[in-house]
Amino acid sequence: MITTHKRPLSPHLQIYKAQLTSVMSILHRATGLFLSLGTLVLVYWLMAAAEGPTAYQQAQSWLASWWGLFLLFGWSVALFYHLCNGIRHLFWDAGLGMDIKTVYATGKVVWIATFILTALTWVLAFNGDIR
Repeated sequence: MITTHKRPLSPHLQIYKAQLTSVMSILHRATGLFLSLGTLVLVYWLMAAAEGPTAYQQAQSWLASWWGLFLLFGWSVALFYHLCNGIRHLFWDAGLGMDIKTVYATGKVVWIATFILTALTWVLAFNGDIR
C-alpha cells in the first residue's frame, strides 16, 4: 500500500509576488538571448553588404519596414537594458551596492538609463546629424 504524505506546496506563479530583483534578473537573461538572435540579423545585414548592391538594398528595405524597425527598436532596448544592468552586476561582483535599498535604487536607475539611451539613440537616428 502506497501512502501519500501531505507536503506543503512551494510558492508558484499564482501565489508568488514578483519583486523588482527577480523581474530584472529574468529580463537580463531574456535580453541576452534576444541580443544573440539580433546578432543574426546583423550578420545577415553584413553578408548582404558583402554580396553586392542588390542584396544590400533588399536587406535595407527589410530593416526599414515597420517590422524591421520594430525589431531594431526592441534590439536597442535590449542592448541598453543589458548593458546598464550588466554594469550594475559588475558593481555587485565587486561587493558594492548589495544592500536592499541600493539594489532597488540602482534597479530604477537601470530602467531610467535604458529609457534615456534608447530614446536618444532613436531621436538621433531619425532626426540627428551627429557632429
